[in-house]
Amino acid sequence: MPIVAHNDLPAFERLRAEGQNILPSHRAIAQDIRELHIGLLNMMPDAALAATERQFFRLVGQSNQIAQFYVHPFTLDALPRSVEARSHIERWYEPFTRVREQGLDALIITGANVAGADLSAEPFWKPLEEVVDWACESVTSTLCSCLATHAVMQFRYGQKRRPLGGKRWGVYAHRVVDRTHPLVTSVNTLFDVPHSRFNEIGRDQFEAAGARVLVESESAGVHLAVSGDGLRLVMFQGHPEYDTVSLLKEYKREVKRYAEGARPDYPPFPESIFSRKSTAVLEEFRHMLERELDRGRPPPALPEARLAATLDNTWRDTAEGVLGNWMGLVYRVTHNDRRIPFMDGVDPADPLGLRS
Repeated sequence: MPIVAHNDLPAFERLRAEGQNILPSHRAIAQDIRELHIGLLNMMPDAALAATERQFFRLVGQSNQIAQFYVHPFTLDALPRSVEARSHIERWYEPFTRVREQGLDALIITGANVAGADLSAEPFWKPLEEVVDWACESVTSTLCSCLATHAVMQFRYGQKRRPLGGKRWGVYAHRVVDRTHPLVTSVNTLFDVPHSRFNEIGRDQFEAAGARVLVESESAGVHLAVSGDGLRLVMFQGHPEYDTVSLLKEYKREVKRYAEGARPDYPPFPESIFSRKSTAVLEEFRHMLERELDRGRPPPALPEARLAATLDNTWRDTAEGVLGNWMGLVYRVTHNDRRIPFMDGVDPADPLGLRS
């Protein structure tokens, strides 16, 4: 079954307009179908807050159609927000206290933008640790995206992320390196994943934490790993939730920062997303922009629509497959009452029966 529009969050209407199957609350109540309640801890900055909602809602809604999905967005009060973003959060997000009281079947934690190298110095550090500690005791499975993976690896396993020396930015080929885990059953064994980060957790660090590496890239490193029990923590370093245009929009923001003097160098292209023709268009645009800046004139507008029409999405089907498998596993080991302690009656060290 689809995602249930259990409130009037604008993301529901936006997804419905895209053709997504969004079930009105009154119809959901009339159906005798099991519910799955999924938390979305959205730590993304204001400009990406709503887009991140849609990206993860879309992935969940198009995954395994076995239940009615109720997605509960919440965030951390310690994250600085604009007045507009705060209003959005107060109107449509739930406080963590309510989420914790009502319980969840699964939890997704997004990435976040940080100012420094030391994650433990970030304002979200302690509140995030509280959420993860609760989830590891009370939620069947928690899916961590990018920076959330780095934070969890540090405060639960003592494995600090390592700087890459530059930004890993683009779309990279990955291979399933452990085909026995149900998360990667029946998905492509070779597929693309977008990445956008300056740091990484290496395979050796995941293995030192007792985690299993499932998907890896020769050029982009580990993408998907799971905790030793196989389910409690699912950790992404890439961004399978990204839209086709997400990296283009990131590039546009970096060009804008250059034009405003916020970065000293012109941004390089994200790897493997632009065609040769698009690259030529962007090179011509750069010359125009720098000429106008030299003359003290406003910079021209990036031809975003023209470029977006040339982009291909080579990761969405596999992302939906992995999320669908994850939802299926959560469904398999949870109870109808999500407030029952973590997987009651299931061996917490091997909830999927992988060792039997």
